[in-house]
Amino acid sequence: MDRLAAMRVFEKVVAEGGFAAAARALEMSPPVVTRLVAELEDHLGTRLLQRTTRRMSLTEAGQAYLGRVRNILQDIDEADAVAMSHTQEMAGLLRLHAPPVMATYMVAPVIAEFRRRHPRVAIEMDVESVKELPIEDYDLTLFGADDSFDADVVARRVIDSDAILVASPIYAREHGLPQEPQDLAQHACLKLKTPSGRSRVWRLWRGGEDATAVEVEVQPVLLANHTDTLLRTALDGGGITSVAMDLAVGPLARGELVRVLSPWITGRLSVYAALPSRKFIPQRTRAFLDFLVERTQQQNAQALAACGPCQAA
Repeated sequence: MDRLAAMRVFEKVVAEGGFAAAARALEMSPPVVTRLVAELEDHLGTRLLQRTTRRMSLTEAGQAYLGRVRNILQDIDEADAVAMSHTQEMAGLLRLHAPPVMATYMVAPVIAEFRRRHPRVAIEMDVESVKELPIEDYDLTLFGADDSFDADVVARRVIDSDAILVASPIYAREHGLPQEPQDLAQHACLKLKTPSGRSRVWRLWRGGEDATAVEVEVQPVLLANHTDTLLRTALDGGGITSVAMDLAVGPLARGELVRVLSPWITGRLSVYAALPSRKFIPQRTRAFLDFLVERTQQQNAQALAACGPCQAA
């Protein structure tokens, strides 16, 4: 016996004044309603309702039981409403995880506008680089991956991006810029330290359909396992680095960076947002993810259009 269902049926029989009326209200057949009440009485070992051909009334035990049942059902409905509100209402705490460079250049710029639209949503963000994605611990976990990404996670693509070479105008004035990929060997290169041991090799190919790759061995003046450190050094005139286009478009549009060796690229990357489950996604999570995708792609397109002249070195 489903005791909760039987309790609801019993309460509805009393509220509607009869079995037939309760069956109509619950969209159940009268025999099912009668059976559930009978099973409840058998479980309790007492009669709850006095039934005759002319009328129905509560027994003394039924009267006492009804008061408690109504309180229990009300508590259950309120508990359901509280839990459902976390999914359906645009309120509550949104927990995010992102690596430093995405937190700084992608997430932080959209938070203020999102909260102006949804002031009842608070955001808690942990910023760190990790080897194992802590997907189960957060509403959204942002991460980057290349074209070969095929992990068994629930993830939505936020944006696709080419990795490009950039330098500051200060560096360009003081040292000039390479005209061919091989020229990189004579320049101050800022490289990402990688586990593969290829930190001293840049693999480049032209954007578009031509996928012929060129490998250039360089002597980096800075090796770091932190993309934001490399980008900050490049902005200060320290050398040439590779960065995802969607992270560089702002500085490019503002003239803080210039593109090097256009149209050569150093890779293709995608940014994903992973969710702990496909089911019961809170409305605040859906709204933030939609907003992040919309604003990231919009700002990317606008910045690229605005900085057209600064793309070529």
